[in-house]
Amino acid sequence: MKLVDRTKITAAVVALASLSALSASFLEISPAFAKEPPPQPVVLNASAVAVADKYAADAAEHIFREGGNAVDAAVAIAFALAVTYPEAGNIGGGGFMTLYVHGKPYFLDYRERAPLAATRTMYLDDKGNVIAGKSLYGLDAVGVPGTVEGMWEAQHRFGKLKWKQVLAPAIAYARDGFVVDEQLARRREDASKEFGGRTNFDNYFSSMKDGVTFKQPALAAVLTRISVDGAKDFYQGKTADLIVAAMQAGHGPITKRDLLEYKAVWRQPIEAKWNGYQVITAPPPSSGGIGLVQLLKMKAILAPQFKDVPHNSAQYVHLIAEISKRVFADRAQYLGDPDFYKVPVAQLIDDAYLAKRAAEVDPEKPSDTKSVQPGLGTSLPEKAETTHFSVVDKWGNAVSNTYTINGYFGSGVVVPDAGIVLNDEMDDFAAKPGVPNMFGVVGSDANAIAPRKRPLSSMTPTILTRDGKVALVIGTPGGSRIFTSIFQVITNIYDFKMPLKEAVAAMRFHHQLLPPNTIFWEPYKPIEGDLAKQIEAKGYVLKGQDFSGDIQAIRIDGDTPEAVADPRGRGVTRVVQ
Repeated sequence: MKLVDRTKITAAVVALASLSALSASFLEISPAFAKEPPPQPVVLNASAVAVADKYAADAAEHIFREGGNAVDAAVAIAFALAVTYPEAGNIGGGGFMTLYVHGKPYFLDYRERAPLAATRTMYLDDKGNVIAGKSLYGLDAVGVPGTVEGMWEAQHRFGKLKWKQVLAPAIAYARDGFVVDEQLARRREDASKEFGGRTNFDNYFSSMKDGVTFKQPALAAVLTRISVDGAKDFYQGKTADLIVAAMQAGHGPITKRDLLEYKAVWRQPIEAKWNGYQVITAPPPSSGGIGLVQLLKMKAILAPQFKDVPHNSAQYVHLIAEISKRVFADRAQYLGDPDFYKVPVAQLIDDAYLAKRAAEVDPEKPSDTKSVQPGLGTSLPEKAETTHFSVVDKWGNAVSNTYTINGYFGSGVVVPDAGIVLNDEMDDFAAKPGVPNMFGVVGSDANAIAPRKRPLSSMTPTILTRDGKVALVIGTPGGSRIFTSIFQVITNIYDFKMPLKEAVAAMRFHHQLLPPNTIFWEPYKPIEGDLAKQIEAKGYVLKGQDFSGDIQAIRIDGDTPEAVADPRGRGVTRVVQ
């Protein structure tokens, strides 16, 4: 009897396994059917996007008109920007996506990883000093790209349309070309000078001139293969072979195994209550979400000190700088890849801890920089050339996505016969703990280089909800300026009651602990005249910076989305009925 039962059980298991295999095969063949979500009621009178250029906006509008949702539109935008915004849009980089889908928050980490050949001292000379430029230019600067895997994972899980549909606009832009505008042409010229012939950058981009239609047939072929084979082509197929061939030819560190082993990771987003809103933002390996929550909460704790202080006055700038000092001290000490280092997230955003940190703020003068230490004890960056887009759909879903290749046009390396611009994301590690990177920020052992590790980032794609409904979708490029820029726009909106357009356009400033007592101002709305004199009188040094973010934001009032693109960039918006 027992033998018979066991035989029946074995037969049942075999049958079930066969059925599972058949189901898995069917799911792989028909992902759109497999992931079809339950019907959602229409809750907004339109869908909306705020994106970095008009071509990506057109792509999103096309997807919405085909019946796609916010995730479909976001993926179409990401691939479109890889073609038409090549200084930052990419398939050769990585990033973070914060989602609010079917009333639930999600976070996808598709940040680049260090290759298996990476070592802690790979950017140091025999005397232990950082080799200038080695983590910025050429193949040694490249981390294993994550964008294609991230887009595939997000769309496969939450999209409504077929994968081919969301890649179609990008393929058309690459095959048929797009008209280069003045800003892109100027950035191309600047990048060419910076790379100075050290890479093959000019071989691919020298014909990118203002007003010229720029075609990218090699990239079109790559995108076409990805549209047919999914992420598999990039990590295992012909495109993977082209990337590895480029690495081998130039003695770069990335191997076929690095690509094969890369996976995007679903993580728990950081969530915090603030002024009646639920803030949903980026967890480590981003430093931005923790930094944003710390800034928001400490400002709220210090509300009596901010009472009657005019917006962007010398006293306002001073108080924000005092808060920022402490945020960046914590960032340098405690933040890194959570797969390698236990980041004390809950402690860093705890109300009692932040009240203690806020109490250290000197309301009259800058605290001595050396006295500002990490708040939990000592037991234990990316460049402006990131890009962000915000998306909401008529069903109330939202995507806030920030992705990057780090420097303008990344490492300056373009994969031959593929047209893929590779990142220089390895510079976001602490090449030598305590030594500032290209953004002037420092890191500790928590962000030291190790194989398979993801470098610390400041990218902060953020969504605010109220009563379970999306209220704001926001993000920006800007390296270490990212979360300070987002913080200022959020407080402009909710503390100073500014209209969204004014909140985004208002002057922004930045302080990051090092260099000591330095306030960075932006060319769009510089700090000058009496305000400059008043800030300097408090003991600060004023220093200009070329870039202070490119905010893309959508605010929802009732059932109406309002989208605003930062006037500092070439971004545009679409509201699609």
